[in-house]
Amino acid sequence: MAQDELLSQEEIDALMKGVSGEDESAADVNEAKVRPYDPVSQHRVVRERFQVLDIVNERFARLFRISLFNLLRRGVDISMDTVRYQSYTEFLRNTPVPTNLNMVTLKPLEGTALFVFPPSLVFMVVDNLFGGDGRFVTKSEGREFTITEQRIIRRLLDLAINAYQEAWKTVHPLTIGYLRSEMQTKFANITSSPNEIVVNSIFHLEVGALASDFNICMPYAMLEPVSDALTHQTPGGQQRDSSWTRRMAGELRLSEVELVADFLNISADLGQVMRLKVGDVLPVELPETVIARVDDVAVMECEYGRQQRQSALRVKHLINHAAPLIPTALAKDAKDAQSSFEENNDE
Repeated sequence: MAQDELLSQEEIDALMKGVSGEDESAADVNEAKVRPYDPVSQHRVVRERFQVLDIVNERFARLFRISLFNLLRRGVDISMDTVRYQSYTEFLRNTPVPTNLNMVTLKPLEGTALFVFPPSLVFMVVDNLFGGDGRFVTKSEGREFTITEQRIIRRLLDLAINAYQEAWKTVHPLTIGYLRSEMQTKFANITSSPNEIVVNSIFHLEVGALASDFNICMPYAMLEPVSDALTHQTPGGQQRDSSWTRRMAGELRLSEVELVADFLNISADLGQVMRLKVGDVLPVELPETVIARVDDVAVMECEYGRQQRQSALRVKHLINHAAPLIPTALAKDAKDAQSSFEENNDE
């Protein structure tokens, strides 16, 4: 056998692997890359975030803070922490058990939302409502809420519902209805799939030295019918406060302006003015109407005369600035007055 016909060491090793079955087939490689796909269990892609929901949450925090102050008669601080777009499974994983889960409807939106009050928040409100200062912290220890605590929770929930309903009024009016309360997350399912996306609004509440968080959670699909109002709203649009608008309009009506009505105008050059002497007579033709102006802007055409021994103007018509006004009468009077002025000086 010729020298060039001998197999190299690499070729011999490849043959030995083929005989021993150590090679990996293409089918095995392709099989390793295949993953099972379940359309029901896949996470949904959030295409857009609801920026206006942050404004609603901030307004809710202000309103709820006032309501809690009236209830506890103590300084309360509530702030919006963040808005998370997460799966319902992830939301439940971060929810303490047991906790107070209040299921509500937001008509006309379809679906169910949750107002979640953790035990730390409930015990903090109960302690302050009965005169406590937070020195003796109550532990839940997995027990159910007492009848007294449940009544206080309902009062707290009613205040939160009223504040949240008011916060939505300028964006999309809602009517919030109470369904029921649960302590176990497995009994408070608000989605059709565990991996369905929910919008979790987190708030931070402080009363004295105590602090706690609470949540308002609703399915993303529940808010999709009003997505336009939650994504494309401008601060100057529906978010405008009606009371602020009324105050601004009232202040504008009280603003002082100066209304000036020139009786007539005479056109002359500088030489003619310099030749004037004491006793010279300037012949003029009185106009039938005068133009009243505010800040050099013509606003009305008036007739002039006297009323109750005072000079007065009577509005003939208001000037519409949609079309330019050409005061032809005043232009004609000024031209005639200039001609008379020139003839008088020539004589």
